[in-house]
Amino acid sequence: MSELGAQRHHARERALEILYEASIKERPIEVILAELTLAPDPYTVTIVASAQEHRAQAEELISRFSQDWTLDRLALIDRLIMTMAIGELLLDDAPPPAVVLDEAVELAKVYSTEGSASFVNGVLASCATHLK
Repeated sequence: MSELGAQRHHARERALEILYEASIKERPIEVILAELTLAPDPYTVTIVASAQEHRAQAEELISRFSQDWTLDRLALIDRLIMTMAIGELLLDDAPPPAVVLDEAVELAKVYSTEGSASFVNGVLASCATHLK
């Protein structure tokens, strides 16, 4: 993995942590970011902001392509990973979709259940195709 790739991987992990904290504590992301003792990497903030900005669109796409699963039935971490990935895909200077999907799958492998990686991959592949 290149140095940029490693930095972005870490930024995505940190973004997921921030989104998870905001969701669990039911607090605005801006408050969570403001209370951090160490400011996150700029790309982390970009990912978090885009996930927040595009949350409604992401949730609509996730609902559409996660067949027979409603948003409230999805594991929180899976939903956050997919929302974050869709937000990243919608950036003006987004990385290639294959990179975003691969990173989302890796996050699901590490932070979620055994079957989550393939579920996240399938839903996000459909979302990415729709967004093209």
